[in-house]
Amino acid sequence: MSIDNDSTTATNDDSLRTVTFAAVDTFLREDVNLLGGMVGNILAEQRSPDFLAEVEALRRAAISRRENDQPVTELAEALAGHELQKASDLGRAFSTYFQAVNLAERVHRIRRRRDHERAEQGAQPGGLLDVVGSLAEQGVEAAELSELLPRMRIEPVFTAHPTEAVRRVLLHKERQIVRSLVNDIDRNRTPAERRADHGRIRMALTASWQTVEAPSAKPSVADEFEHVGFYLSEVLYRVLPVFFEHFEAALRERYGDAVELPDVLGFGSWVGGDMDGNPNVGADTIADTLAGQRALVLAAYRRDIARLADLLSQSLSRVSVSDAVIGQVAAYRELLPKASAELHPRHADMPYRNLLMLMAARLRATSHDEATGYPDAASFVADIECIHASLMANRGEHAGDFVLRRLLRRARCFGFHLASLDLRQDSSVHDAALAALLQDPQWPERSAQERADRLHRMMAGDLVPADADADASEAVRTLDVFRAVARLRPRYGERVFGPYIISMSRSAADALAVLALARVAGCVEPADAGADAAPVVPLDVAPLFETVADLEAADATMRALFGDPVYRAHLAARGNRQLVMLGYSDSAKDGGIIASRWALQQSQVALTALARESGVRIVFFHGRGGSASRGGSKTERAVIAAPRGSVDGVLRLTEQGEVIHRKYGTRAIALRNLEQAAGAVMRATLRPRPLDARAPRWRALAAELARDSSAHYRALVHQHPDFSAYFRAVTPIDVIERLRIGSRPAKRIGSGGAESLRAIPWVFSWSQNRSGLTTWYGVGTALERGLERHGTDAYAELARDWPFFATLIDDVEMVLAKSDLGIFECYSQLARDTPSVTGKPDLHAQMFPAIAAEFRRTRDAVLAIKGEDELLNGDQRLQQSIRLRNPYVDPISLLQVDLLKRWRASGREDGKLLQVLMATVNGIAAGIQNTG
Repeated sequence: MSIDNDSTTATNDDSLRTVTFAAVDTFLREDVNLLGGMVGNILAEQRSPDFLAEVEALRRAAISRRENDQPVTELAEALAGHELQKASDLGRAFSTYFQAVNLAERVHRIRRRRDHERAEQGAQPGGLLDVVGSLAEQGVEAAELSELLPRMRIEPVFTAHPTEAVRRVLLHKERQIVRSLVNDIDRNRTPAERRADHGRIRMALTASWQTVEAPSAKPSVADEFEHVGFYLSEVLYRVLPVFFEHFEAALRERYGDAVELPDVLGFGSWVGGDMDGNPNVGADTIADTLAGQRALVLAAYRRDIARLADLLSQSLSRVSVSDAVIGQVAAYRELLPKASAELHPRHADMPYRNLLMLMAARLRATSHDEATGYPDAASFVADIECIHASLMANRGEHAGDFVLRRLLRRARCFGFHLASLDLRQDSSVHDAALAALLQDPQWPERSAQERADRLHRMMAGDLVPADADADASEAVRTLDVFRAVARLRPRYGERVFGPYIISMSRSAADALAVLALARVAGCVEPADAGADAAPVVPLDVAPLFETVADLEAADATMRALFGDPVYRAHLAARGNRQLVMLGYSDSAKDGGIIASRWALQQSQVALTALARESGVRIVFFHGRGGSASRGGSKTERAVIAAPRGSVDGVLRLTEQGEVIHRKYGTRAIALRNLEQAAGAVMRATLRPRPLDARAPRWRALAAELARDSSAHYRALVHQHPDFSAYFRAVTPIDVIERLRIGSRPAKRIGSGGAESLRAIPWVFSWSQNRSGLTTWYGVGTALERGLERHGTDAYAELARDWPFFATLIDDVEMVLAKSDLGIFECYSQLARDTPSVTGKPDLHAQMFPAIAAEFRRTRDAVLAIKGEDELLNGDQRLQQSIRLRNPYVDPISLLQVDLLKRWRASGREDGKLLQVLMATVNGIAAGIQNTG
């Protein structure tokens, strides 16, 4: 092996590895080389030495093409025409390498955190120790912090929206590899221990090679729950108490015992409750999902209790135990005679152990819905608190209370429901249900005011709806959902359901419709005000504003809603707290990234002002994806870039697709992400950036950019008559629509153009062909015009001093760096023979030059604003990470182009060819990341 400092390339010809680093940590380079070497050995063993040699030749050709700026033609020809098994193996070879590099980089993030903790200050930037210390230095007193923490809430919400769905068996193998690498993270293992670790890594990698990446059947909602349940029950359940311990340690270091830390962290899920466009989700999946969540968390509690029972072996002859514990043991012996009889007589003087064993028996009864089970999670928490109080009163703080407190934190957070289940449905479905119930086919076309007036009468009992019959299937399905909420909420607790989200919200009547349907279904509870008060709907109703126009109208919509007396009464019963969900995906698909980001920014400003004016606390729920065009910025930076006052102690955001695996696949990285999110929320709330006199000028420039970029973006995506045909020819959207990684259909309605396609496959397909068009198209034209009008200095100032614009430009720059026009041109050539509406014979010749020109305009403008001559010069780690991966994605991309030609020519039939194509989709996604 040799290292060339100019090319920053280290190669070893007998293995699949090329390390492209510039002065990075030696241990990371060693881990990449170790895993790359193992992948090479596996390829030789599982296929043949000749196969490995062919992979190596392709690897070298891909690197040479990039280093020497050569045309892609020669590499494309080398990858064309392979028989299907060979093509499949080639794609898997390179994607296996990506997975190995991804794991090495995750472990290196853990290593960097440890290095910070070992340093003198011990504070990793953005971590809780760093943020709390910084706030203290800025004058935040204990009283100010104590006022914030009770209303602070960090709540990631996991969705089933697919851009990646790693099989659970492969997740376990990844964990084994990570654990083995972490064992030797500082190179302190003995040679024998290291050989054993390497053997385990080799075994996991080989078994992964022999495992099909995706099941042959499309996943059910239950499968999606199993996937998300892995992260909740096996990662976040373990991480949660450590997060609080780190937080408490940071607070103690700066504030002593003056600040108490409440339960600021929780989790939500859409799996099983997201009905929008998914006919597979309804009342049954809600009930099944909650039952599955409860089974997972109860099993986890029982495992913890078994360990505690071994630990808390205190004997009455050695230490006192509170009367409350003694009394609870006696009560449970009477309640659970069978479990009591199983207690060992030799443990009679160990009250903690006995109580814990009886608690475990009560949890078993809970899981079987027996009368002796816990009535609710609060009763279980009370038992843990009883033991905690006794330990603290009897010198037990260092005799097991630390472990007990971990269980207490988990029980308070996860309850008997694990994660709050959000419910989501499109407003048009509610309208269809009401049209049937009111026997009014014209209901959806009536004005918002007319619908609101009739909904008021309906909720007051003056307008009695007809009974829903089997023919009115939408009404029956919708009412069944609310009946399920009414039935299940008492069983699982008041936190079991998150908000009821209304997609495509456009008026106050859309929110009133939810309240009216809930009342018809009997989903109401007595009001706290007394017996004479009208019953209330026990759900937060959250409008979701998705398109640019809807975001711009959000202030007027919410103002009308807050002015509605019926809805205002509902809000009062919910503590005058209103959740508003902001859609990043459809707004960007609608108007491009700048128009989307600016509409989101403006709506938050307007709604924050409305909250102050109306006395309602508005909480924003950010519907973000993994890609930049769907809001996929780094969470920490996005929070800091939010408008002043809009964060207000709360961060609720969706986590989906490959983001879940990247952020929560490893416990240490999950902990880091949660710390960064909490730290950013504290900074944005307690010490937001000061008002800037330049802000009006900045906003005017941003509005101008939004207008110009949206016009150029829409002229192509929504107005060009040939764009839909071109899109379907130059992306693998026809393959993505058949991927078996999600239970929800890829399309809403229509033929599959931009309008009918959901935002996730829309973005995913443009990342697959290496263009990244959804992020940068329109940006270049707008910036070029802006630079001509206002000069480079004006935009350099924005990028330097305004976090909103800086984050936007950084996101665009990152996607530009991951894009490759040469590869994209190969995809574009697939459109040569696509029929044109305008009669032009070659869609590639018509469309590609303009798209390529816009890419170059965007790149040149970004570089000019940043004063750089190369993309990502300001982020060396990301630059090198992309350089490491890009040459290895190229062969898979070119394989995909060739296979697309063959599959389409053969009639797009299901079979081996489609399976290999699907594998290339997964491989490209693994290499590029930030794809969905």
